Amino acid sequence: MKTLENEVVKLVPMESSHIEGIWEAANDNEIWEHMSVDLTDKRNVEQYVQDAQKKRAAGIEFAFVIVDIESKKIIGATWFLDISMSHKRLEIGSTWLNPKSWRTNVNTNCKFLLLKYCFEELGLNRVQIKTGHENIRSQRAIERIGAIKEGILRNHMIRKEGTIRHTVMYSVTKEDWPQVKERFHKILIGQ
Repeated sequence: MKTLENEVVKLVPMESSHIEGIWEAANDNEIWEHMSVDLTDKRNVEQYVQDAQKKRAAGIEFAFVIVDIESKKIIGATWFLDISMSHKRLEIGSTWLNPKSWRTNVNTNCKFLLLKYCFEELGLNRVQIKTGHENIRSQRAIERIGAIKEGILRNHMIRKEGTIRHTVMYSVTKEDWPQVKERFHKILIGQ
């Protein structure tokens, strides 16, 4: 995996040198409402980065920090999860952004770079994206880019506070990619 970049964001493989920048970007409780982690404590950030490095070494997950091109600051993170190169699939997930980047074109640019890399460089057949049933903002963002809603996995996860989460599943396949790519171009040109 490599650094992915356009004129808005740079997605950089997560390293220990990013701990301070991640902690600064993550230090807002609002981010963690629908997430399974909470990075408002610096020790949690250190563990988060260590876990990312272990999973990358095992070839099962790959974490990127999201860097704003203009400010050159870390503003979030996103991951490749459930990587199976033998089945030519993975999941884009565990994405979070500092609230200052919400309702901007940052997430759309990130998803475009990731999907383009998955289909055009890695030659994948499928990329899945999932979110919690109560995270309407995330569902709308996923649907906006053209991912297909496949269904809901009931009682799929237990959140950090102990409540049950149903998971809404989406995907983009290699057959979908040309139309999804065109949709991205229209969205990004319009912003």
